This record gives sequence, C-alpha cells and structure tokens, in this order.
Amino acid sequence: MPENHPPIPTPKIGVLLVNLGTPDAAEAGAVRRYLAEFLSDPRVVEIPRIAWMPILHGIILRTRPSKSAHAYAQVWTAEGSPLAAITRRQAVALNGAFGPGVVLDYAMRYGRPAIADRLAALKAQGCERILVAPLYPQYCAATTATANDAAFAALATMRWQPALRTLPPYYDDPAYIAALATSVRESLAALDFEPDAVMASFHGMPQRTLELGDPYHCHCRKTARLLSDALGRELLVCFQSRFGRAKWLEPATDTMLAALPGKGVKRIALVAPGFSADCVETLEELSIRGRETFLAAGGTHFAALPCLNDSAAGIAMLETIIMRELEGWMRLP
Repeated sequence: MPENHPPIPTPKIGVLLVNLGTPDAAEAGAVRRYLAEFLSDPRVVEIPRIAWMPILHGIILRTRPSKSAHAYAQVWTAEGSPLAAITRRQAVALNGAFGPGVVLDYAMRYGRPAIADRLAALKAQGCERILVAPLYPQYCAATTATANDAAFAALATMRWQPALRTLPPYYDDPAYIAALATSVRESLAALDFEPDAVMASFHGMPQRTLELGDPYHCHCRKTARLLSDALGRELLVCFQSRFGRAKWLEPATDTMLAALPGKGVKRIALVAPGFSADCVETLEELSIRGRETFLAAGGTHFAALPCLNDSAAGIAMLETIIMRELEGWMRLP
C-alpha cells in the first residue's frame, strides 16, 4: 500500500440488531415526532397517502401523542425507553460471542439510533459484511420488511457497499421455541398462584394483511402451537393493539381478558411470544391495562410474564440463530 494511501480498517463482520423503535422521551412532542415517522411508513399503514396524510396530520398527530406519552411515562426507566435499553443490553451481551472480528450494534427502525446511521458506523469500523437482524420472530411486512427496506435504502446511498444478509424470521426455530418454553416455565414456577389458563398475546395486524398474503398470522399460530407442545399445556391465542376501524386479527386480547372471568377462568398468566423485548405494548398495554380489564371483569389473579429480553435463555437463542446466518463468512481467514 502506498505511504500516502488513506487508512483502511481491518476487514470485519458487523451484526446489527434491529427493533421497532421508540420516542426519545415520554412526552408529547417526542411521541409526536416518533408517531409521525412510524405512521408515515406505507408498510405500516396501507392506505393511499392522499387519503391517509390528512387524517394523520389533521387528527391523529393532534390527539394521540398525549395519550401515548402517558403510556410511555408509566414504563419509562432510568435507562430511558425499555425497548431501547433492552435491545442495547442484548447487543452488549452478544458482543464478543462470535470472536474479535465481529462487531455488534443495534438500531431502531423508527427513532434513534437510526438504521442508516449504525450501518454507516459499522462500515467505518471496517465491516465489509453485515448481517441485519430484525428481532421479529414472526415475519410481517410492517415489521421485518420495513426494517430491511431501511437497510437497503441506506446501502443505496453508499459508493462502497458492504455485503448484506438479513436474518430470516425464526418463529418455528427449535432454539427459539426452547428458549420461550424455558422462560415461560421459569416465570410460571415463580408465581404465587397456579393459573387456570395461559394466554399467548401477539401484536395484532389488520385482517386485510392476511388476505393479501402476509404470513404473519400463520407464523403466530405456529409459534403458539409449538410452544404449547413444548409446555405440554394449551395456550389461548389472541391479538392485541387494535387501531382504527378496520377489522383486525381475532380474537382480541382485551375482549378475551374481559370475557374469561365470566367463563370461570379467574387466574391468568399472559405471555407475549412475538416481542423479543419488553416495551410499551407489553409493560403498559398488557401488564397494566390488561390487568385492570381482567380484574374489573371478576378475575382474581393476573400475571404478565416477561419477554426473553437479555435473559440467559434469550441471549443463547440469539447467539445460535445469528451464528447460523454467519456461516461461510465466519470461515474466512
């Protein structure tokens, strides 16, 4: 190399963990900025923009941020957003797991740290091969696909692009099912009551997405079936976070929680297998509002079980599925 040649870092491999995103603060202004980015994504809201943008900016962004900020405020931590904090801890726990030539980082599809910024940072560190790992076990166009879209868009701005791989959905991966089963068993054993039933709540999607061919509903159902088999007990499958007037996947979590006590199911444990990290949907919507709904309907005992997060089982599972995707790259001298 000529003496005056610009420095070139030692070639490395990058792994970028990606999750949905979060506002920078639990206050209305930050939530408004976050929702504006999130709900402007055509993968998330599949309504013609000429019809959707006036609704978004004229109604939703004027009314929803204060309500959502209240929800975030109830779960905000000293580290900030639970989702961002846990994803950061996952990246830290995995750093070094694949050897000194692999660099771990994390990003959020909406908000910060942004996917494009972290891909650029990995490239600057010499990462000529990067695995983008959306942490969504079940594939959905509104989650997995849009994370990949953002990564591909970032590469489109680079003259010297790294090679890119993306983590496939892992909804039926034996390592994932085993980690879930371990986590659920440990959480159930720590309760001071025996639940009459265990619910598996997945994030909802409009029914129309299923009819258009999105595999998400099928992936959720298969995860629940495999987890049920592993646990040796039935799971009541439901879908949460309905939004708007369109028909969503059913049965709805809130409706089921309100109905179960009247059917004699007074003690419930609830797991959210579609979330790789606890967030406002699990900590506020399920743990707080779900509990209120169930107890108000006559339930006596309620427990929302933790996600895999950065637990030993969760990190071991991520290490297994990421190492599999690095095969070939890792064998390079």
